[in-house]
Amino acid sequence: MAVDAAETVQVRSALVRLRRVTGLPVAFGGLVESGRPQIRISELSGTATTALSSLAVVSGSGLGGKVTALARPCAVTDYSASRQISHEYDAAVATEGLRSVLAVPVVVRRRVRGVLYGALRTAQPLGDRTLSAAVEAARDVEQALVARDEARSLLTAVREPSGPAGAAWEQVREAHGALRALAQRVEDVALRAELLDVCGRLAGAASPGPAAGNVGLSPREVDVLACVAVGSTNAAAAERLGLRPETVKGYLRSAMRKLGAHSRWEAVVAARRAGLLP
Repeated sequence: MAVDAAETVQVRSALVRLRRVTGLPVAFGGLVESGRPQIRISELSGTATTALSSLAVVSGSGLGGKVTALARPCAVTDYSASRQISHEYDAAVATEGLRSVLAVPVVVRRRVRGVLYGALRTAQPLGDRTLSAAVEAARDVEQALVARDEARSLLTAVREPSGPAGAAWEQVREAHGALRALAQRVEDVALRAELLDVCGRLAGAASPGPAAGNVGLSPREVDVLACVAVGSTNAAAAERLGLRPETVKGYLRSAMRKLGAHSRWEAVVAARRAGLLP
C-alpha cells in the first residue's frame, strides 16, 4: 500500500507529541514503502543534520530493522557499541550524534507498517515512562492508519457502479459502524471529519433520502443506531463506543423518539430510509 501525505502527517504529529511528553531531544520515523521490505525514514523532529533523512531501514538490520522483524519495541543504551543489533546504519546515527535510541513498531492487522524512534545524545538508559510514551505514540499512528484503511475500503464500495448487494451490504454496514466508532476516538480533528464524511457518503449512497439534518439525530445517536443495525446489544454498543450502557439506552430512546419508531429495529429502518445508515 502506498504511503500518502496524510499518513506521513500522522507520523510527524506523533513524533512531536513524543518529544513534548518525554523531553527527548530527537525523534524520527517512517512507514513501510509499498512493495518493499523496508522502512523509509521520512519524518525528523529535533535533528541537527539530515543524515537520517530518507534512510531505508531493511527488516532485520539495525535497531529499526530488528523492531520490524520482531514486531516489538527495542532499545539500546549506546547504539554504536551495542551487541544487540547489526550496524549497517552507524555512520548516519553517529553523524547525528545519537547514543541511546529506542524504536517501537507501528503494527496494523499484525503487519508492521512503520517504526518510530526516540533518542538521546548521551549514553544512558531510557526508562519505562519514555518507552510507554513511545508505544502510545505508535498506537496513535496505528489508529490513524486503520481509520484511513477503512475509509478507503468504504469509498471503494460507494464508488462501485452497482453498489454492494445482499450479504455484501452487511459487511459494509459492519465496517460503517466500526468506522464511526473509531472516528470518535481519533484526536486529529481533520482526520475525524474526513472519516465521518466517508460514513455520510456511504449512508447516502445506500438510501438517498432526506438530509440528516432534517431528522435531527446527534452524531452519538447515529453511532448507537449503527451498532444496533449490525446486531449489537446495548452492552456491546457501549463497549465499542466507550460509553456506559445507560448512556447508550438514553441515546437509543432519543433516536427512536425523533424517528417516530417504537422499537430499536424500526429506528434502524427509519434511519436507513433517511439516509443516515447504509
